[in-house]
Amino acid sequence: MPLVKLNTPGGLTAPVADWPLLAEDAYVPPTGPVLVPLATWLAGRDTLKDRPDTGVWLAAGDDATALGDDLPAVVAIRFAAFTDGRGYSQARLLRERLGFTGELRAVGDVLVDQARFLTRSGFDAFQVAEGSDLVHFEAALGRFSVVYQAAADRATPVVALRHPSYWSAAE
Repeated sequence: MPLVKLNTPGGLTAPVADWPLLAEDAYVPPTGPVLVPLATWLAGRDTLKDRPDTGVWLAAGDDATALGDDLPAVVAIRFAAFTDGRGYSQARLLRERLGFTGELRAVGDVLVDQARFLTRSGFDAFQVAEGSDLVHFEAALGRFSVVYQAAADRATPVVALRHPSYWSAAE
């Protein structure tokens, strides 16, 4: 599955170097980029937090707030099924409440139809399904020009465009 990253001016950079997701209780190599499960990160936090090539991956039921102030450079949120939306909540929590500024990857069952919603909740890298057309994925990112609510991407909601004086007073 190729990993693609969102560019600041828009569009995707593909492919991006992927970091393997280690399984629970797997050996963590002393060097090289890896993503460890949250439990492994918490158990070895003192040594892992200083490694720039080690990140964390979260499963749908994991508590992102357990990372606390020791946020790695890369966090991956694994979508086991496209119908499970808990990863969106974890992403917003990381970006908005915990102040995570690193790379936030959506991995697992990630579909083209989810592209815009993933970016709105804070993801900036995506592991798209093998054989997916990246042109369609990129097109999905810009499919809508307005949004209805505020989100982690800080896009201006349509109400603020229509009533700027009301919106600035409400903030």
